[in-house]
Amino acid sequence: MSRRRRRGAVLVALAIACGGMAASEVQSRESRLELRVGTMVPVVVARADLPAGTTVARGRLARLLTTRQVPARFAPPDALAAPEEAAGARLAASVPAGSYVTGGSLTHASDGAAGGGPGRPGAGERLIDVAVTAGADLAAAGTGQRVDVLITTDASSSRGRTYLALEDVELVGMHDPAASDGGAGAAAHATALATLRVTLREAVLLTAAQSFAREVRLLLRPPGERPGGARVAVDAGSL
Repeated sequence: MSRRRRRGAVLVALAIACGGMAASEVQSRESRLELRVGTMVPVVVARADLPAGTTVARGRLARLLTTRQVPARFAPPDALAAPEEAAGARLAASVPAGSYVTGGSLTHASDGAAGGGPGRPGAGERLIDVAVTAGADLAAAGTGQRVDVLITTDASSSRGRTYLALEDVELVGMHDPAASDGGAGAAAHATALATLRVTLREAVLLTAAQSFAREVRLLLRPPGERPGGARVAVDAGSL
């Protein structure tokens, strides 16, 4: 072997040795750090500021919550390890962005008053009973599902139309239509009485629809689908 090749082999060996020593040093530092702060564990935190009363529907988990690794010694005793643990619950208090979402900050349907009621609305929310037309899929869906609301106006003239009134609304509960007082408007064509969690403005819209619209229909949304935001309407004259 020539002197140049021997020198190259020595340099390669030295480089490998230095790399091994560096890796060993990093691993040693990580071990010392782990001993100092403890093992790392996953905890659930809020992606954005979440007001009190926010419902953590299963379809909204990815938008509302995420996980972060923190030393176990710093994690709250009731910290959640995965966003799925909060599915279907509501926030009992506001949670700032990046803050822990803990078991103590959540309320579930079973935590409410006796009788299994839907509970109280959160800040800026209203619970409203709406006489609606709905299929068997909604009756079997259970509480906490997300729905779209279609409103059909009076079809007695060419001015009648159907339009997408609301998207991604929480369905709190479904009841027998006999629970409504019947009468004219949408109640005359209803197959169920739905309790929806909406804003004040949306509650006013739905109340007007009960009196003046021909039908209010609910459509079950697929889990995880984001609102499209598009204005969708069909006039009777275009059919």
